[in-house]
Amino acid sequence: MTKIYAYAIRKDEEPYVREWQAAHPDITVDFTDQLLTPETAQLAQGADGVVTYQQLDYKADTIEALDKLGIHNWSIRNVGIDNIDLKKAKELGFKLTNVPVYSPDAIAEHAAIQAARILRQDKAMDEKLAKHDFRWAPTIGREVRDQTVGVIGTGHIGQVFMQIMEGFGAKVIAYDLFKNPVLEEKGYYVDSLDELYAQADVISLHVPDVPENIHMINDDSIQKMKDDVVIINVSRGPLVDTDAIVRGLDSGKIFGFAMDTYEGEVGIFNSDFTNKELPDKRLADLINRPNVLVTPHTAFYTTHAVRNMVINAFDNNLKLIKGEPADTPVDLNKEF
Repeated sequence: MTKIYAYAIRKDEEPYVREWQAAHPDITVDFTDQLLTPETAQLAQGADGVVTYQQLDYKADTIEALDKLGIHNWSIRNVGIDNIDLKKAKELGFKLTNVPVYSPDAIAEHAAIQAARILRQDKAMDEKLAKHDFRWAPTIGREVRDQTVGVIGTGHIGQVFMQIMEGFGAKVIAYDLFKNPVLEEKGYYVDSLDELYAQADVISLHVPDVPENIHMINDDSIQKMKDDVVIINVSRGPLVDTDAIVRGLDSGKIFGFAMDTYEGEVGIFNSDFTNKELPDKRLADLINRPNVLVTPHTAFYTTHAVRNMVINAFDNNLKLIKGEPADTPVDLNKEF
């Protein structure tokens, strides 16, 4: 009987694993809450494919451990493949899939909500109320409809974010190296990032973590932005030079910053530091600021998105095992 083994299955994912199993009674499904490592690879012995999700790197030794078990059908439940040794996977003949689109709405909604909260100074007002300070001033908000919102990256998530912001009544402009023909025809695009920086009151990032995008938000780019700019990053931590953001906040150039991703998040986000000192003092400083909103990479974390991630990954893995075309294969013949 065909068998799929899944790693790092969380409690919130278990119902969807069981749902998929019930719909495929001829497939054996086993899983663990442990991450895939060279040691835990042995748990998948006898499986025809594996389904994984984790923030830690899949290095050569992990991939080799699966290879020794004869397992070469591998489906990840998330988008990013930058933590996989793709050259080793190709060398050993792996077939790999990801889930590039599981719920653009989840992430776009989160970005929009955080942007609105920053503009209305919700966190500062909440802190006042917690001290029973009910005075209005100086915590005055800005209306979304009065803002020009600059969207960097107009893929699935960026487009949904644009729609939400327009629903609020904001003016939306965008920049993307790869322009969407429909959006281009409607006149959303500006010609350069500098032009977007000069016009936008709110800037939201929706681009991948590729080398040319690392620290695209830096001291130089921030200085090109309007005073009192709001910056939103729900994409990838390394897109932002966090120290430059801190300097922009300290100088007052940046009105507020919302981050769901952080360049030092591995080992911190999705961990419990209750009653412990946070090991990252810079992150602790950001969390304590009244004009900074931090969420621990949870923009995607909705029931709708989690179900799609699980179901799509298992569907893909079964297709790999059967030798059928997967819905979202990763092309290992590309240069990485």
